[in-house]
Amino acid sequence: MSTFRRGRVSLVALVLVAGALGVAACGDGEDGPTTPDPQTFTFGPFVLAPGEESYGDCVSAPLGNTEPIYVNAVDLVTGSGFHHSNWFWVPETTFPGPDGVWNCDSRAYDEVVAGGAGGVLFAQSTQAVTERQAFAPGVVIPIPAHAKIVSGIHMLNAGDEPLTTRLELTVTPIAPDEVTTKLATMALQYRPLALPPRRKSSVTIECDVGDLHQIVIGTPIDYEVFYSFPHYHTLGRGYDLVASGGPGPDVTIASSSASVGEPLGEVLDPPFSLEGYTKLRFTCHFDNTTDRTVRWGLSAGEMCVWQGFTNSIYKWGGTTNGAATSTVVDDGEVVRFTHPCDLYGFPIVDP
Repeated sequence: MSTFRRGRVSLVALVLVAGALGVAACGDGEDGPTTPDPQTFTFGPFVLAPGEESYGDCVSAPLGNTEPIYVNAVDLVTGSGFHHSNWFWVPETTFPGPDGVWNCDSRAYDEVVAGGAGGVLFAQSTQAVTERQAFAPGVVIPIPAHAKIVSGIHMLNAGDEPLTTRLELTVTPIAPDEVTTKLATMALQYRPLALPPRRKSSVTIECDVGDLHQIVIGTPIDYEVFYSFPHYHTLGRGYDLVASGGPGPDVTIASSSASVGEPLGEVLDPPFSLEGYTKLRFTCHFDNTTDRTVRWGLSAGEMCVWQGFTNSIYKWGGTTNGAATSTVVDDGEVVRFTHPCDLYGFPIVDP
């Protein structure tokens, strides 16, 4: 299996005390395949000291599926203190070792590896305590047999008292004969952040997705965007995802001015067709209220990532070219950074 690339490529991938509380029912009933039961996974309790930040632990749990499952919805419920988590499905043999809570470095956990070996399942909005990712009937994330879920967890106790927190993740599949559309991951990110102090700024990456689609598959783009999810931290003031390079004006696919703590994922109804367009432009908006230049990082830094789902037969992703420099335009009100994009395409194995 080959990975198709254009330019200097970086694979983009957006990121247990108790195991699974339920097991998917994948057998056949008298009238055909039964609807699998939802599975709820409980993580915690975790205890954080006042001011403590924790980001070195990973969690995993088996899905217990001897047959493929087709996930239509994922629900997250957390206590305060869970800053962010990216959830992937991977084969059971990936990151081998006992499931539960484990040190990420001990198994060389990496979101690039997780995204390449499996796929994105769900991404938690920064500091969101409840969040639901639910697609239209029949629209699913397909997961092959013998898979598990895995995530690196980032926790932060910003208070002056000890904090005990936990997380529940519920995965809801549907019966195979109800599936109408299978989704795959798409991701974009802007890495070379340098947000100027006491200034508003924006960072933009525009990727030529049409060119790569033509090279890899031999046809113009023919897929749709079903879900849009941005990730930024406390200085983030919103985002825009725009389709360009079409016969008419640019079109905004999705946008938001929501702050952290609010669910930012959005199911597009109807899905946005990229047919006729050649480029995707992703912008994050920031207001750096600090006295320092803020760069890419965890709680003390910022991020600018977009993750979506499409009905393409490929995973797609773009990231800022590490060998290039950003173009900077300061109009006196906003400092605008743009950066060239590297692209990748990775074929999907249908379960």
